[in-house]
Amino acid sequence: MPTSIDEGKDWSLERFERYKPNTVTDVGPGNGTYVKLFRPANEGVWWTAVEIHKPYIGRYKLKAKYDEVHNLDARRAPGHLFHRDLVICGDVLEHMERDEAVDLLKRIEAAGAWHILVSVPIVDAPQGEVDGNAAEAHVHHWDAADMDGVFADLGGTVDKMRGHTLGCWWWSRRA
Repeated sequence: MPTSIDEGKDWSLERFERYKPNTVTDVGPGNGTYVKLFRPANEGVWWTAVEIHKPYIGRYKLKAKYDEVHNLDARRAPGHLFHRDLVICGDVLEHMERDEAVDLLKRIEAAGAWHILVSVPIVDAPQGEVDGNAAEAHVHHWDAADMDGVFADLGGTVDKMRGHTLGCWWWSRRA
């Protein structure tokens, strides 16, 4: 769905406030959960949205919430969109096959992102198409250990939070 539960959002906001990114790409913003939560903490941030489902751009007024909006599949988005201080993959990686999600995270890291925030369900959360959006289907079930392994392969440092339903990871490039 184009929304997210509250679990892990306070934890994520604390890291956002700690690292104070100036540029952010939000992959699969849906209704704009993260820009609504984070923008008040730092008004000067340049926000880019990469949204696969064109109707969400108008329905959720993404052009009013973000500085730059791209109607693209992140798996095929140009790398310069990931050359940011922070790239957010909030409740989006479960909508791809595992190997596609891992490849996307590697592309984000290779493009020069300084931080990556990932939030995914860590419980079985089956979901099909929502409101005519086939990209809303959950195609891979993540567990915390699997995501830990993905981030270990990226290097850098990782902070994580495991909730009852969602897990969150904040990856940082080594300086």
